[in-house]
Amino acid sequence: MKLLGEFSKRRQECRSIKCLNTSGTAIAEQIRLRLSPERLSALERRQTRNAEAFDLYLRGRHVWHQMKPPTTKRAIEFFARATQLDPKYALAWSGIADATTASPINGDVSTGAVGPMAREAVANAIGAEPELAEAQTSLGFLKFWFEWDWPAAEAAYRKAIALDPNYHMAHRMLGILLSHMNRPEEARPAIRRARELEPLLAISQALSSQVAFAGRDYAAAVEFARQAIVVDPHFWIGHFQMAQVQTHLGNSEAAFEALNEAGRTSGGNSKVIGLRGYLCAKLGRKEEALAALQTLEAVAREKFVPPYAMALIHAGLAQRDAALEWLERAYAARDVHIIFLSIDPKWNEFRGEARFLSLLGRCGITEYSLPG
Repeated sequence: MKLLGEFSKRRQECRSIKCLNTSGTAIAEQIRLRLSPERLSALERRQTRNAEAFDLYLRGRHVWHQMKPPTTKRAIEFFARATQLDPKYALAWSGIADATTASPINGDVSTGAVGPMAREAVANAIGAEPELAEAQTSLGFLKFWFEWDWPAAEAAYRKAIALDPNYHMAHRMLGILLSHMNRPEEARPAIRRARELEPLLAISQALSSQVAFAGRDYAAAVEFARQAIVVDPHFWIGHFQMAQVQTHLGNSEAAFEALNEAGRTSGGNSKVIGLRGYLCAKLGRKEEALAALQTLEAVAREKFVPPYAMALIHAGLAQRDAALEWLERAYAARDVHIIFLSIDPKWNEFRGEARFLSLLGRCGITEYSLPG
């Protein structure tokens, strides 16, 4: 009940601001009545004086959190319209940056296709408000997913948290980054803080499952995936995280059930198809694994398919040379999924391979102690 009360309070605050007069003075006056001078100063720096732009920004953030290609596209449209109304609206530029940068992991687009837009949006956000937590988090997002510059990403996330300790996404992304750097003792409290700040965001629960999985705490990974599904039964990443941990635990029936739900709601994401093919391969169901490969090959004739998904199925089939070849293609394509090589136990059998370790080195992650 306490969490629901906090959530309702936040929603009501947003509604109150949205319903204000379009005059910037009226907006500031209404907020001034409710907030401390310090908090008011921070809000004045980060918010637009255009009420319509603010409303579009809120709509964009809401739909983006569904993490599917159609909703990502819609979110970018909302954010872009906000920047048209206020070209210096740093939050809206940050929204474009986040949605664009995350689209390769959530929507199977190539980094080459969206990289210029992402970099421009980050530059505009930083240029408008360099001391804005959201802008710094967007910078970290770009450094993490696209440039594989781990130290720069960590510095940006930590600066964001220093600027605004209550910005949930900075904590969430810091937790994910630390997890990929195999620093689970630091990752857990970071992602926990994200959950505390936004308890009813399914993505925070789902990515908590990812952090627990990478840290080899499989019971917690199952529980967080379950919580994500409770918060939003249609959120595909929650089901995918459940499938991932159940696959590792050998609970194939539960894994297939979760994959079915993820496939139904993900819009055909390659991670779902790749994991299904990997699981079938591990179970000795070779024909089904090959069928998953054929599905990805057919899709690839129409649009970009991350090579990582192909590599994973070949790994499940114990086709090591083919798996490594596809990982090389993933590296050449700057496939964002390749950074999972540092933490995913599905690749444990490859950790003694010189070609595999060389690949990790080119991704900038060999300095970290890889999990067993």
